[in-house]
Amino acid sequence: MSRLAQSLQFFLLRAGQTERIMAQATIQDWTESRVMLKYDEQRDVKYRVYRDGDAYYQEICELDDTPIHTLKIPEGTKLDGTAYEVLLRYVLLDVIAA
Repeated sequence: MSRLAQSLQFFLLRAGQTERIMAQATIQDWTESRVMLKYDEQRDVKYRVYRDGDAYYQEICELDDTPIHTLKIPEGTKLDGTAYEVLLRYVLLDVIAA
């Protein structure tokens, strides 16, 4: 393989990696939260919101990094920090408890 072909192959490989990295983005970094549950119970968790390609996700973990759930946020939904907290409570009350 010629030097030019090797350089081109290396460039294309790096371009593919760059596209993959660009397709992923953190929307909200890890945030700790105390979620009020039913009957005066509470649960301490952490969550982050990220984009992977065209899809948005909320990843929820225990404080020790044990995964709880990853929620795919509905397409077209524009959220802020308060809405992420509402989704977090919904997941812990309805999805996890089911």
